[in-house]
Amino acid sequence: MSLLRIENLRKSFGADVVLRDLSLEVPEHSATVLIGASGSGKSTLLRCINLLENIDDGVITLDGHEISDPEMNPDEVRQKIGMVFQSFNLFPHMTVRENIELAPMKVQRKDKEEARAISTTLLKRFDLFEKAEQYPDRLSGGQQQRVAIIRSIAVNPRLLLLDEVTSALDPVLVNEVLSSVRDLKGDGMTMVIATHEMGFATQVADQVCFLDGGSILERGTPTEVIDNPKHARTRDFINRVHQSGRL
Repeated sequence: MSLLRIENLRKSFGADVVLRDLSLEVPEHSATVLIGASGSGKSTLLRCINLLENIDDGVITLDGHEISDPEMNPDEVRQKIGMVFQSFNLFPHMTVRENIELAPMKVQRKDKEEARAISTTLLKRFDLFEKAEQYPDRLSGGQQQRVAIIRSIAVNPRLLLLDEVTSALDPVLVNEVLSSVRDLKGDGMTMVIATHEMGFATQVADQVCFLDGGSILERGTPTEVIDNPKHARTRDFINRVHQSGRL
């Protein structure tokens, strides 16, 4: 059964059509990886799923409910969706622990003790417990991104969206973030991931979608899309990524 279903999604910014009649199904407990050149629509698609952008046409369904209905409360929908951005977006005036505990208390109305138990469990699991009382600017970029991931899963979302979560990191720090995502994959977290890291995509993806010009030009397993692409534009993109050292 598909946890997330997108049908004929269209999104424009003025005269610029960014998503063109895009359709996608994401089964529960699976990882869908979006690949494609910058400007292909990957980030816009994630923002539409999380209702950070209004869509022009189409239907987005989560858990059988149409979340793209204008009458839906976006805040209620986002209780079921976690999103991690490439720029971390941690609150600089709050400690690591406070960043993590904010959503459980504000969104789920958990008391301080319950939120503290959640943050402690997750920080220990991701080997960041010793950083609990630090402020974000005292952490490395990789540590900040891992805290952002922890914050996004602290409310136990049904769906996790990750938007180029390693693109702002030094190459040395990339693996520690990708390791955290692999752990979530092992837990059965349903994820949609936009990335340029083809090696990582090969490791975690159940399906890979190559976006080109706002449409999904090719989709399939990592072996089908990354190792044996059918379309010339997919092959050209994979070759360029290979030359950049990300494959």
